[in-house]
Amino acid sequence: MKPLNVVKDNQAMDLLKAIDSNIAVKVGDVELKSPIILASGTCNFGHELSEYYDLSILGGLSSKGLTIKPRVGNEGVRVAETAAGMLNSVGLQNPGVDYFIEHDLDYMNTLGTGVIVNVAGHSFDDYIAMIEKLDPYKDKIDALEVNLSCPNVKAGCMSIGSDPVQVKTIVSELRKRTTLPLWIKLTPNVTDIKSVALAAQEGGADAVVMINTLLGMAIDIRTRRPILRNNTGGYSGPAVKPVALRMVSECAQVLNIPIIGCGGISTYEDVLEFIIAGASAVEIGTASLVHPTCPVDITKDLKKWCADNNTSLTELTGTLQLW
Repeated sequence: MKPLNVVKDNQAMDLLKAIDSNIAVKVGDVELKSPIILASGTCNFGHELSEYYDLSILGGLSSKGLTIKPRVGNEGVRVAETAAGMLNSVGLQNPGVDYFIEHDLDYMNTLGTGVIVNVAGHSFDDYIAMIEKLDPYKDKIDALEVNLSCPNVKAGCMSIGSDPVQVKTIVSELRKRTTLPLWIKLTPNVTDIKSVALAAQEGGADAVVMINTLLGMAIDIRTRRPILRNNTGGYSGPAVKPVALRMVSECAQVLNIPIIGCGGISTYEDVLEFIIAGASAVEIGTASLVHPTCPVDITKDLKKWCADNNTSLTELTGTLQLW
């Protein structure tokens, strides 16, 4: 049975699918028809959301975080609602990169949007092996999003991504093994995100994605235990937007590579804030879990705003004036 809020107006959808130079953006050499990318872990590989609306209106779709071997994820309760967002400790559940290549990569290429493959690992060797697996399919991939930020696994990801030295080293090693654009997804759970972003740039990154989730906790007062079996989880949703905006702004002042901003985006105004702060594109995650068709509304609103203000998103990027 189709979801109740499927976008059924084909004429309206055709208008949204039409290329609009005002909202088309570039992330380095990657051209996107829209700044909106669905964030990894919130859209799987597009199968489910394609029932809600035509995903070709999007700039891109970032795959579920992939690892060398399949992962069942963390045990027990893995998601908890909060007053202004959600916590998750899914733990990178995924079918493994080989299954993805055989069963899902071609499907993502039928969606008419940018194909971004999210790569995770527990060690340097894992990341290198992942890149070597995916590089032969470069004609089907627009960019690799290297996950150095997931807080819900016990090795790799955030444990690497919180150390500038390790970030520069691993990005340098990956850069040697592929010509595909490398987008490095950064963790906000650091003292100085600028130093980590600069390390990624020095290692050869083509862009950085910020921010991944903040580390948080929710407690069941009846059991006096954390609600999440993992004890902590990644916090996302509207409450993290001010933190994400601040970090995007800080990094935009020191980087020479593009930024993809994410964290708490649910309206076109949110997108514009990130663009003004210095982001070339954005990712939407939690909002699309609450309102799966929100990218449709955001796309429509962005087109109208740019037309009404006789400007483009590219012209708006990085125009923030600090006091």
